[in-house]
Order: sequence, then C-alpha cells, then structure tokens
Amino acid sequence: MLAQMKLTAITLDCPDPLALAAFYQQATGLELHEKSTSDFAGLTRGDEYFIGFQRVDDYHAPHWPDQTMPQQVHLDFAVDDLDEAEDLLLELGAVKPKYQPGGDRWRVFTDPAGHPFCLTRG
Repeated sequence: MLAQMKLTAITLDCPDPLALAAFYQQATGLELHEKSTSDFAGLTRGDEYFIGFQRVDDYHAPHWPDQTMPQQVHLDFAVDDLDEAEDLLLELGAVKPKYQPGGDRWRVFTDPAGHPFCLTRG
C-alpha cells in the first residue's frame, strides 16, 4: 500500500508573482505569505493550503480554449452566487472568454496572467 499524499501547494508560472498574488488575494481573501518576493509569492490559509506564483522569464500565457498554448492546469473555486463573483472578478482584472462550456453549472475566466480558472456553484 502506498503512503497517502497530502497536497500542500499549487504553484502557477507568471510574469509578475506579486501582481498575480494580489489578484487572487482580493478574489479569495487568502493571506499573502510573509516571505513573498518579486520572484516568488504565495497565499496561504493556515495549514490548509498554499497557492504559489513564480516568476518565469519570457512567460507565455495559455490560450484557452485553443490548444496552441494549452492551459496545462486550472483552478476551480466554489461560490454562493456566480453573478456576484463574476462582477468582482471582472473588476479585479479577470477576463471571461466567449466560449463557456459549463452552461449554468460553471463559468470559465482567465486571471491577469492568462491562466484559466472556473467558478462553480458552492
């Protein structure tokens, strides 16, 4: 039997770690990690999880849903009110692509660095 693994972090490549951390901090209410820098920033909520953002020189954003530059990874967030969350995210700099395969079940957005993420009803 294999040892159980506990997910402790998810890290996204980006051109500006502090800017992307600020976007997700405002969207989620997570706390900026005290050791965040311009090369690597992180958001935390106690021991629950860590979302990292690492600087990549010559970063190329995914082009969702086009697979020329595939998404490679995306995050899903549950919310109580899709419309309210959408308004907030758009104000913070997210983009809502025209292609929305989720119907009324979920909505796809891209963060300021181009990473796709989804909102679902919580």
